[in-house]
Amino acid sequence: MLATKEAIEQRRSIRKFKPDPVPQDQINALLDSARLAPSACNAQPWRFKIVQDEATRRRLAQAAFNQSFIAGAPVIFVCCVDINGYLDGSVSGTQDLGKIKAVDEHVVEVVLDRINNVSKMDFEEIGIRIALNAAIAIEHIALRALDFGLGACWVRLFDERKIKNIFAWGKNISVVALLPTGYPAEFPPPRNRLSLNDILIN
Repeated sequence: MLATKEAIEQRRSIRKFKPDPVPQDQINALLDSARLAPSACNAQPWRFKIVQDEATRRRLAQAAFNQSFIAGAPVIFVCCVDINGYLDGSVSGTQDLGKIKAVDEHVVEVVLDRINNVSKMDFEEIGIRIALNAAIAIEHIALRALDFGLGACWVRLFDERKIKNIFAWGKNISVVALLPTGYPAEFPPPRNRLSLNDILIN
């Protein structure tokens, strides 16, 4: 098993996969790593659809502007947020924080007021606002995958309406990313990265 530092350094965006299927126990382990991710007010809004059949993988690739490599992955995590789950979870999570005195009553009131305001927004706008919660969980999957010799690639370029139509999802589900995953058939070199000085703000 890799140390966290090694996993971060070795992670690559993989776009060529071997056809070998990913065992279910490994898929479950990846989902469990996502389950353990932190989220605002412990709302845990992430939801995942696991796609392994070839026909649906091809439809997802088409919905992602025909990025054919997506269909070549033996498993695709369709990473989403449950908007109602986020709103309900945020309220209960904030109240729990108040009960254990992790935050004072004033902070609880401020957060609950913000949640109330968010609940009045359009569902599409809410989905965009809460996507960061799912992003943490998705990166947990991408890093944990290395423990099994798996690779993955974040995909954010897609037509969300087409993906939702594939699964007949309503407005409550917002698609955050596709994560095609499998055993790498390529080993890309590291990409250029900014220096530490470049990412600091004076």
